Amino acid sequence: MTLRLSILTLVLLACSGAGARIERSQAEVRAFRAQEACPATGRTRGACPGWQVDHSVPLCAGGPDHRSNMAWLTVEDHRFKTLVDLRECRKLRAMAARPAR
Repeated sequence: MTLRLSILTLVLLACSGAGARIERSQAEVRAFRAQEACPATGRTRGACPGWQVDHSVPLCAGGPDHRSNMAWLTVEDHRFKTLVDLRECRKLRAMAARPAR
C-alpha cells in the first residue's frame, strides 16, 4: 500500500494538469547515446535501425528525464512498453483524481 501511495505522489508531482505535456530533453538523449552505443551499429551517433531510446521509469509516472533512466529497446518492444506505460499512467491519474476516503 505504501508503494501505491508513493507512485501516486510521483504522478501528482509529475502532472501539472490532466493533459499535461511532459517535456523531453534532447540533450539528455544525446548524452545517453554518447554513453551507450547503438546495439545495431555500435556507433554513438547517427541512425540506430530497429532500436529506440526508452525511459525505464516512464516520465508520466514521475521518472526523471535523465540518461540514468534511459535504455535501448527494440522498436517493437518500445511500442508495447509505451502502450502499457500510458495505460498505467492513466490509471494512476484517475486514482489521484478520486477523493481520499
